[in-house]
Amino acid sequence: MNALMNLSRAAVFGAGALAAVKTCLFTVDAGHRAVIFDRIGGIKKDIKTEGLNFYWPILQKPIIYEVRTKFRSIESDTGSRDLQTVHITLRILYRPDIENLPQLHSSLGPDYDDRVLPSIGNEVLKAVVAQYDAGTLITQREDVSGKIVAALTQRAAEFNIILDDVSITHLTFSPEFTHAIEAKQVAQQIAERSKYVVARSEQEKKAAIIKASGEAEAAYLISKAVEGGTGFIELRKIEAAKEIVEALSRTKNVTFTPSGSNVLLGMDSGRMTGGSNNSSAPNNTSNAVAPNTSDRNDRRGRGNNRGESQARQHNVDSEIDNFEISRSDR
Repeated sequence: MNALMNLSRAAVFGAGALAAVKTCLFTVDAGHRAVIFDRIGGIKKDIKTEGLNFYWPILQKPIIYEVRTKFRSIESDTGSRDLQTVHITLRILYRPDIENLPQLHSSLGPDYDDRVLPSIGNEVLKAVVAQYDAGTLITQREDVSGKIVAALTQRAAEFNIILDDVSITHLTFSPEFTHAIEAKQVAQQIAERSKYVVARSEQEKKAAIIKASGEAEAAYLISKAVEGGTGFIELRKIEAAKEIVEALSRTKNVTFTPSGSNVLLGMDSGRMTGGSNNSSAPNNTSNAVAPNTSDRNDRRGRGNNRGESQARQHNVDSEIDNFEISRSDR
């Protein structure tokens, strides 16, 4: 009985001791740190790392901080150097300084980001943006961002806050200023177009002068060639005739016949010879008259053909002269 009583007492004592030890332990998760508040000595300077840690339940209290990088957006309406309203949005990646975590808890507490970042963010934005005109904020955005990062990092370090990244996500102006910028861009485009039109007119003027001087020189050379003889005119006639022939050769309704000879088209050879072979002359008088009549018809036909050839040649020469005159006018 005594042994059983001792065993039960030991079990109760062990359970009580285990419960007491369990209440003296706490766990710090990954990406977190803890500071100990002592009711007697205040904030301890030692920092509890990840894992299982010990504290006195009645005298001490653990405060856990997340030390991983977090982000926050800060919006501010500020004025530029030329008194234009500028709306800027910053995206900040921040985390507490682990080495100075007890001091951060003593001065600011767990909500340090809500207390510090909006105030220093607006202060830095107003100070930096006031150094630039509204137009240069767009063209020199990289320089503006660099100054904001440097000033904001320095101010946050005073409160034991580390900034991993600061960037400008939005930069807008008032509607009036936006319309003024658009109107300025349109005016610049119109001015550039006017410059192009003026330059084009100058080039066209130079081209016209060069063309006129070339035509004057060509006319002078032609006049010299004409004064020296008719060879140049004959050459132009040949060239004009060649062009006329090439133009007429592409026309389906034009037929070329050799000049200076009798060409009979659509005549039946049987009709030309059949009369003399089949008919017999009744007497010698009719046979003698027929050749004379035929000779006169041949001479008359040759005369007509010669006149037609001369008229056709005259028409061709007239067409050549007219074509040459039209080319000279062009």
